Amino acid sequence: MKTAKINITITILILLISNIEVHAQLGGLFEKAKAKAEKAVEKKIDKNAASKKSKTAINSGSGNVAIGDSVLFAENFSSFETGATANSFKTNGVANIVTMNGQQGKWMDVKDKAIYKFSRQFSYPKQFTLSFDIIAKADQIKDIAPMSFGFAGDNSVSQHDSNIGTYVQLHYYDTDQVNIGSDKPKTFVSTTFDLEPWLNRPLHVVLSVNGDRMAVYLDNVKLADTVLFSPTAAKNFYISAPWQYDNDARVLVSNFQVAGFTK
Repeated sequence: MKTAKINITITILILLISNIEVHAQLGGLFEKAKAKAEKAVEKKIDKNAASKKSKTAINSGSGNVAIGDSVLFAENFSSFETGATANSFKTNGVANIVTMNGQQGKWMDVKDKAIYKFSRQFSYPKQFTLSFDIIAKADQIKDIAPMSFGFAGDNSVSQHDSNIGTYVQLHYYDTDQVNIGSDKPKTFVSTTFDLEPWLNRPLHVVLSVNGDRMAVYLDNVKLADTVLFSPTAAKNFYISAPWQYDNDARVLVSNFQVAGFTK
């Protein structure tokens, strides 16, 4: 009888131990499955986040500027001697060709209180792009007053004027303010773009015109895309220099291209 009780006890203990091992094994398998599922969810979340980020970049216009494929005009001043006057531009000031240490190519020195327009008056197609590079040369960004560029109704350079016609104005001394607007139709967009990192290196500008609309890109970032021209508006590109420079600051421009679309 005693032996039978001992055997029963041993059997119960064996069953309990077996049950514990089974539960442990099942628990281990469950934890592995849970970890695998959590990892799969994390991967899916990361993938969705990356996809969302990519779509945001596309919607902002970054890196997606469509440039015209038919070049109508190009000027990088390579045919001019340093110190010569750029006859491809007209101005009420001076249009000297210079070089800059650390930068390739030749540049037109934009004098304070001056306005610049193409010497040749263009009949622009309905859809075209106008691109160029700007170097704000300074020790500190507050040494440069605002400059503007865009399209005026005539090709006169009789006097300096800012924000005429359809314009983009870079507020250097405010570090990041950019104003975009038009007098016909009355339009005004105030936005931001950090200009300070672009001191002493080229900032690429693209104006993409399609009928009465114009999109503005700085460093491939779209700042605006809106109606900025009346249907019958004449278009004469201009650069309106800063009214004032301090501490030998200056603005240089080059690598102009006007291109239409054949496709």
